[in-house]
Amino acid sequence: MKHVMLAAIAALAVAVPARADLKVTENTTGKGLGLTGNISSTTYIKGLKMRVDTMRGDKVESMIFDVANQKLYSFDSKKKEADVWDMAEFGKQIGVVDSGAGTSSFKPNGQTRQINGKTATGYDMTIVMPSTIGDAKNGMQMTVNLSGTTWIVKGAPGSSDYSKFYMAAAEKGFIFTDPRAAKGQPGQAKARTQMYRQMAATGGVPFETQMNIKMSGEGPMAGMMARMGNIEMLSNTQSAESVPLADDMFAPPAGYKLNAKK
Repeated sequence: MKHVMLAAIAALAVAVPARADLKVTENTTGKGLGLTGNISSTTYIKGLKMRVDTMRGDKVESMIFDVANQKLYSFDSKKKEADVWDMAEFGKQIGVVDSGAGTSSFKPNGQTRQINGKTATGYDMTIVMPSTIGDAKNGMQMTVNLSGTTWIVKGAPGSSDYSKFYMAAAEKGFIFTDPRAAKGQPGQAKARTQMYRQMAATGGVPFETQMNIKMSGEGPMAGMMARMGNIEMLSNTQSAESVPLADDMFAPPAGYKLNAKK
């Protein structure tokens, strides 16, 4: 998932009038359903805006979450165009769709460990969500089970900014997956958003997350999908720093064609 986180330390905030912005680099490894190797990403947070750049081969895929203006942008470095979603309208669309009887849990497991020289607290998390493969009405019914552990450094630099962004995004009904996928599985998208909100409420920043994704269902085809659909992912924060970020980072590059999506 993933997921996505750093800010000015209180002492620095007192010493320096200008507000610092946040930059976090992350490495994710995964296996299952064709996932191999490493995926590198960089997350930038400035107030109520977040940009995530993900390296995929020689291409950079970018998503910008503009909570302040209720916009979500998606584009890559190979095209001169960007998809744009009006998230206020999008929220209304998925709000009227039956999201299914999903359940989620996020709670401390009583463990701590050292990560990058910092003490991290462990939290166990699960999401159980009905899903449909194929046509929404006649597709194959499956259950997606997400479970894992995230290690959070409480009070880490950036905790306040991380918390403010995700809490505001959850309040506005933002989703952190491709909107096209979220339309088909709105329940999953909403459950993930609430999970991020619970993480933000801890008062810390995730430094490591291990996630297992399993699928289950009835019938021969569902059984085959269940065997193929087991995915394991591990995300590690590589660096986190306070840096000034330009406002134009949080919009598609100048000259890009904007494609309005519904």
